[in-house]
Parts: sequence; structure tokens; C-alpha cells
Amino acid sequence: MFRAIVALRRSLFRRGILRSERVRVPVIVVGNITVGGSGKTPLVIALCEALHARGWHPCVVSRGYGGTSHAPRPVDASDDPAIVGDEPPIVAQAGYPVWIAHDRPAAARALLQAHPECDVIVCDDGLQHYALARDVEIAVIDEARGLGNGFMLPAGPLREPESRLGEVDAVVRLVSDERRSDDPHTTYMTQLAEAWRNLRDASRAADVSQWRAGGVHAFAGIGNPGRFFALVRKQGIVAVEHAFPDHHAYRASDVAWPGATALLMTQKDAVKCAAFADERFWYLPVRASVDPALIKAVEHKIRGSKAA
Repeated sequence: MFRAIVALRRSLFRRGILRSERVRVPVIVVGNITVGGSGKTPLVIALCEALHARGWHPCVVSRGYGGTSHAPRPVDASDDPAIVGDEPPIVAQAGYPVWIAHDRPAAARALLQAHPECDVIVCDDGLQHYALARDVEIAVIDEARGLGNGFMLPAGPLREPESRLGEVDAVVRLVSDERRSDDPHTTYMTQLAEAWRNLRDASRAADVSQWRAGGVHAFAGIGNPGRFFALVRKQGIVAVEHAFPDHHAYRASDVAWPGATALLMTQKDAVKCAAFADERFWYLPVRASVDPALIKAVEHKIRGSKAA
């Protein structure tokens, strides 16, 4: 039944019965066909960085999933994630203008009015949000989880059938080791850990050797917590691991483990713990390492769309 509804909705957009709105700049949509996180936001930031290095002025549109804001609004790095969602502030921290709204075309219009210098929009998620016309579609897949059991919701994790991957411009697979693909339609990306940062005092330097003596807890409320825990273990840190649901709204009591000497988390979790963090709270930023072939293909496509 869900598959039929999805197919009907796509058909209505293709026939023009439901309208897709095109804005004045190229739009790149980074999304997935499964529920849960797959590394989209780090890829969005990596795309923005690569395009900016090539002379573009990228801005970002997002729904602001998990937040209560509905109308178009800009997002600042210090905004409350309960209002704007947990991922837009991370993009804002990277230095790129971000606007959110449940109505993505409205968010794009408001963004372009506020930032006339913008010449390309990267949409964080929204592969199934056809109301915003797009020039490039990128589907991200976490190789560790794949497509689950291959069934559509609610029997499985798929928002759209696997065949949808054949229609996007690029499939990016998140893997743990560097790879290259012979298939021009598929590329790989990895996530590289940066230096630990203290959530209470950004000037403090982490002494990882102290986290090998016990009393350390690592927690993650992301699509694949195991990927974060593997990064922690790779640094020789032995921690008690706690997996929370994706986009979990933390309270201080959630992480009040007796005797904890250090609390380690992802950047996405840190955004939601900042209000009650003390000096024991540390987060691990990651950056996406992407195949240059992906950037080349994306830029070729958006330059063509601008000429058209």
C-alpha cells in the first residue's frame, strides 16, 4: 500500500497535477531512500566547501527535522535545536547560510531574497520532497546498514523502492575505508574524525590518554551509533556505549551516569546537550572525504543547468 501511494504521488508530480517549483539557481538535493541517518549532513558540508573553493556561493535549505519551527527562517549556530532541528546548526557552524521550513520552496525563496549572492542551493534531505524542483539528486547509503530488509515502510526502512537509485544522478556510499568505484554512477565517501572538542570550554585540549582509565561513557543518537562507537574504539578509548534513537532530544538525566569522568558524543548530539553540559562533555566532529569525481560531476551538471 505504501509503495502504491509513493508511486501515485510521483506520478502526480511528473504529470504536473502536483507542481514542482523551480527557483532561480540550481538546486542539489542530498537525501536517501531509507529512514534514519546515512551521513547526509557531512556530505552537504563537503559539497558546500568544494563548490565554494571553485568560486560558487552555496547556501543550504533544510526542513529542520525534529524542530518546532514551520515557517521559513534562518538558522544560526547557536539556535535551539528544539526549534530549528539538530542538523541545521551544524551546517551553520561550518559557515554557510541555512534556511529552514517544512515548505522547502518557501525556504528557498526566503533564502534567495536574504542572500542574493547565492548561486547554488544544497538541500539537506528532501529527496522525496518533489515540490522543490532540483537539478541534481544525490542518494546517500550507509554501507553498514544498506537497504535493510528491502521492504517499503512500514515493513522495512525504505521510503522509496530500490529502483529509485537508478534515477538519481549519483549514489554515494558511506564506507569505513577509502575506495574507488568503476561505476560512474556510484562513488564512496568516508568520515574522518577531527580533534575532540570540549562542549563547555572550546579552548580546552583533549587528553585521550586519560580516557583509557575507565569511567568514560560514549553515547550517540544518530542513524548508525555503531559507526561513532567504532571511531571511539579506534582511538584506544574503552567506553561504556549508549545508543539513543536518531534525533533524540536529550535531558540532563539521560546522561547522568554515576561515576562518569568523561562523556563522549557526536557533534549532532552536542548541539542538544550544550544547555546542560559541564567540563566532562566532549564531542567528535567528523568531515566527509568524498571522491573528486562526484564534485566534478555535480559542478558539470549545475553549470549546464545555469546555461540552460
